[in-house]
Amino acid sequence: MTHPSLNLETLSVASIKEGLANGSFSAEDLALASLEQVKKLNGTYNAIILENPEALETARQIDKRRAAGEAMGALAGVPVVVKDPMDMKGFPTTAGWHLLYSKTGGVDLMPETDSPVVARMRAADAVILGKTNVPVLSHTGSHANDSWAGPTINVVMEDRLPGGSSAGTASAVACNMCVVGLAEETGGSIQNPASAHDLVGIKPTMGLVPNAGMVPLSGNRDVVGPIARTVADAASCLDVLAGWSAEDPKTLVSVGKIPAGGFGSKMSTGALSGKRLGLYGPGWRPDTLSDEATALYKRAQAELSDAGAILIEDPFAGTGFADLREVTPPTPHFDGRGLESIAWDVDCYLKRLGPSAAIRSWSEFVEAVKAEDPFAPGGVLSFMPSLPDFRTAMENPTAPPELPEFMALKAAYLGLLSEVFDTHSLDGLVYPQMQYELPGLHSGEPLMETTVGELNIAGIPAVTVPAGYYASGSPFELIFLGLQWSEAELIGMAYAYEQSTLHRKPAVD
Repeated sequence: MTHPSLNLETLSVASIKEGLANGSFSAEDLALASLEQVKKLNGTYNAIILENPEALETARQIDKRRAAGEAMGALAGVPVVVKDPMDMKGFPTTAGWHLLYSKTGGVDLMPETDSPVVARMRAADAVILGKTNVPVLSHTGSHANDSWAGPTINVVMEDRLPGGSSAGTASAVACNMCVVGLAEETGGSIQNPASAHDLVGIKPTMGLVPNAGMVPLSGNRDVVGPIARTVADAASCLDVLAGWSAEDPKTLVSVGKIPAGGFGSKMSTGALSGKRLGLYGPGWRPDTLSDEATALYKRAQAELSDAGAILIEDPFAGTGFADLREVTPPTPHFDGRGLESIAWDVDCYLKRLGPSAAIRSWSEFVEAVKAEDPFAPGGVLSFMPSLPDFRTAMENPTAPPELPEFMALKAAYLGLLSEVFDTHSLDGLVYPQMQYELPGLHSGEPLMETTVGELNIAGIPAVTVPAGYYASGSPFELIFLGLQWSEAELIGMAYAYEQSTLHRKPAVD
């Protein structure tokens, strides 16, 4: 039985800290309640694919240390989940692929050490419940249907797409197995599942959070961030994840960019007052919204105005910004530029596993998965040979590729973003996260977003926040975007919108 002082739906990082401090419940009580929820619902939603048998003992040790007067980490006792591709010592990293899991006929990638983000969650005294489901090689932002573990189910609408590739993380948070979860985005994989599950997701600036120790799609685009039920909880998790790591040299750019008071330091109910926000339009991307999405977006604009925001129509009009986007064939809508470095990135990842790893290099990886060549026609990464720098990068896959077209594109995006923000004195952008409501789980249709590619290539941050529902019950969300290192400002504005509207409804009892 769940402890009487615990309501899993309303639990937050702050309420857990308070409850543990005043003795309303223990970390063990909370872990037991969370594990009970996993036992009750995971068979339905298939969120967690590898459970952590040490979770309860971790909670008990937290209680003992607290009783002894030890200083506790920022997430002490908070139940969390980890996306499967992130290395966690003692667990195979399967990337959702049966070829990378011994129990489905493949080989196990067993890391000797935690990835930096998992190590930071442990150091913060979070209670890790397990690892969550993803599609093969995190190849899609829509679902996890082709995972060796089977599909993850959307908790809000069980017959609709759950979003991907962090499908399992979002599902676990939405059905109250945990308070926050680790997700990762290369092309929508934080914002899509968060939005599909009526949750908050933070996609950080590239270089703010280390992505070493994680099966890569692109070292140039992959970034780890939190998914949570509230803006405040997501901000608390980002506080733990962010910052320089010697394992990921690009995080050196984050030094001096982390707000002294934390990423929640600008959260207030008045944070939208006077803020100038650009609206979605053909200057950003010519893709049109459905009639119902348009109506919901108009309502959200009224709510933003009521909260004091100043809204600027299509600030990218006439700038040529939309012309930068190119769909990579044969995908219907995905711009994959920047992923050409996959061979180099995977080779670096495998070397980090250690000398006893079952696969230790890119050439060994190719041999291990040759039965299902991901780059071949029909393969999960069949679009990659169409990328402009792919052929050159693959000529010597163990050498760092230069990617000149991607670098020029990134510079062009960042230059236009800076120019538009300056011209219109913008504090941010606020768009509908999806173009229309979620398609069916097995419809074959993708989740159609408004920002994937543009923000991933540019490497700018974004925050999704619940903003209502379609008539069917499908979630409608806003996404706040800003220039590099503007996480605290975006979080503050998302918090003000969240608190002034309180749109989100519990997904489960």
